Amino acid sequence: MKTEENQPVITTSQAIRDFLEMIKRSRSQNTHRTYANALSYFLQVIQEKNKNDQPIAELSEELLIQCIDQLHAYTPATEKLYLTAIYRFYEYLTASKIVDFNLPHLRLLMRQRSRRYGQRLPQFPRNQIEELIDYANNLTSKLPEKRVERLRLFRDRALILTLADTGLRIHEACNLRRGDIDWAEQKAVIIGKGNQQAIVRFSSRSLQAIKEYLTERSPLDGASGKPIASLPVFARHDRGAGKKVKPISTTTGRLIIDHHALIALGKEAAETITPHSFRHYFVTTVLRGSGGNLKLAQELARHKSISVTQRYAHLSNDELDRGYHEIFNQPTPSPSNAEA
Repeated sequence: MKTEENQPVITTSQAIRDFLEMIKRSRSQNTHRTYANALSYFLQVIQEKNKNDQPIAELSEELLIQCIDQLHAYTPATEKLYLTAIYRFYEYLTASKIVDFNLPHLRLLMRQRSRRYGQRLPQFPRNQIEELIDYANNLTSKLPEKRVERLRLFRDRALILTLADTGLRIHEACNLRRGDIDWAEQKAVIIGKGNQQAIVRFSSRSLQAIKEYLTERSPLDGASGKPIASLPVFARHDRGAGKKVKPISTTTGRLIIDHHALIALGKEAAETITPHSFRHYFVTTVLRGSGGNLKLAQELARHKSISVTQRYAHLSNDELDRGYHEIFNQPTPSPSNAEA
């Protein structure tokens, strides 16, 4: 481990703040929040050992080992997330020439000492999601008199159908701008997970729902004084926004899904539905409709690894389902028929 001579002393907490500031500028809010939680934990481990905010030059591999050992008290999923964030911090220190670490050796340490655990297959209530989609389709069949309430219904209907038919993550849907959509091609260019540009396809029904919402919203958009292309697809309609056209936040997007799931399905069922449930629905719908074409599902869902897509295959294998039910769920012959 090397440090540059004659450089100002940088403390560990200062280096963490600088790193998180970089993450805040370049990554999503969710990623920034996860990294902040992970490095807050890491700093706590350091301070428990040294009782002070040590210079970053004194950061050692032994501290990483201690951190990994203490993470065993957390769930495997949390451990994995935190270790990813902490390793990215070590990468940042090396790339910035603040401290020079042997990164391949650090990766080896993490693999050797962290827990290995089986991946859970994704679960989601497909039938209830389809009920919620049917409910959303009828949201605008009977409109209230108040314009703001009408706007919310048109927006919420468009959001639910968009999540179901595009595979967009909730933060991607919230960040969608009118200029991102190519209406003729039924596509949008977005900045997705990992700050990567991607193309998303839209169904006719989701685009139609968006068009009807934007038509209802056109007086607000026209009076905004901003280029139409820069305006959000899904906007706030509350007192705080007033007549301004502001994008909904991811929190608002989740609340919209919670609100309508509660109405459509009841409390107990609604607790199983999240915005990400629609992404699961999207992937399995592609697999069902394409005869299990994993490559197609991977590309449309924008999964980096096909192994992620394979986790959904068990939910869409209709042939296996039919074979099982033909074997185990055939009507049992009645005694009279059996004797005959």
